[in-house]
Amino acid sequence: MDNLKAIVIGAGMGGLGSAIALKQAGYEVEIYDRVSELRPVGAGISLWSNGVKVLNRLGLGKEIAQIGGQMDVMQYCRHTGELISNIDLAPLVAEVGQRPYPVARADLQAMLMSVYPGEIKLGHTFIGLEQDDHSVTALFENGHTATGDVLVAADGVRSIARKYVLGEAVDPRYGGYVNWNGLVPMSDDLAPKNMWAIYVGEFKRASLMPVAGDRFYFFFDMPMSKESAATGGDIRDDLSRFFAGWADPVQTLIQRLDPKKTNRVLIHDVEPLNGLVRDRVALLGDAAHATCPDLGQGGCQALEDGFVLAHYLMTTNISVVDALKRYETERKERTSAIVTKARSRAEQIHGKDPIATQQWYDQLQHEKPSDVTDAIAKIILRGPMK
Repeated sequence: MDNLKAIVIGAGMGGLGSAIALKQAGYEVEIYDRVSELRPVGAGISLWSNGVKVLNRLGLGKEIAQIGGQMDVMQYCRHTGELISNIDLAPLVAEVGQRPYPVARADLQAMLMSVYPGEIKLGHTFIGLEQDDHSVTALFENGHTATGDVLVAADGVRSIARKYVLGEAVDPRYGGYVNWNGLVPMSDDLAPKNMWAIYVGEFKRASLMPVAGDRFYFFFDMPMSKESAATGGDIRDDLSRFFAGWADPVQTLIQRLDPKKTNRVLIHDVEPLNGLVRDRVALLGDAAHATCPDLGQGGCQALEDGFVLAHYLMTTNISVVDALKRYETERKERTSAIVTKARSRAEQIHGKDPIATQQWYDQLQHEKPSDVTDAIAKIILRGPMK
């Protein structure tokens, strides 16, 4: 498929990752995004080893290691502070062959933008597309059009392209909880600098993960009806109320965070889709499989998508349509399983069935650390990067 031209809609992690992979394959790429200024959604993200391996394959191993946090240990504590389990991640790294890296989203986006060799065309709101036997054309609100051989729709959880690909609208589903997230300076009164600290209880979570720059990425989870979640109050007041009586590091975190730089997000996912492609159009990332963040696989799956898409476009030469069908076959099974498992995990953590959540708390206390790392490894190793 010489001289292939790809139109990429969306300059998030999936769009940039796929654009870099396609550029490295020798294809012409144009990226469009509706925003006038690129700002990452959310403060941080956990990149498990499968996502890091894709970045390594793209030649970004050194760069991701520089912006990633050194996470050596996972530790679960009760919300009142008592230790539940301490999990050394070295066996996981040994099994899968790569460290995981929690990263600040702004650092990750800046890294991807710095290595993408082309222009990112901002201020272009994607409104639809047309295709024939030979090409596909993206239509934008400002009247601009862009024509290529393949269109990569990485346009997010509320994707415009998804309705076109499926022939029907599939709206995001509320995941049942609200998430607050941000960044704070590292300090020993919060957590050790090489630890992912997780406090659980009352169907809630508070968490700290190390990222580069001597910072922790933090998040809080609070189960809430969609009606109650629709409006939020003062962030510090809300968190102080929702997490009253929690352990001292959690109280310290609430007082130390910057409310103006803390994000409040209603968690949504998209149910597994019947298809991911339509002829020359491929859904990618959240447009294809937005997932609850409870497995830490959302960004990793977007990176896997881009790698697999470029792989089939580069290695099969029947047609673009054939390559995209191969992409769909490989990615649909993988991502549907992740979406389903992450939704189940979210419900288990956040008390949809209070008895099941209590059983999970009990399980945390009694399961072997190897059970935890083996479960994570299984998810990682089912991807395209062994």
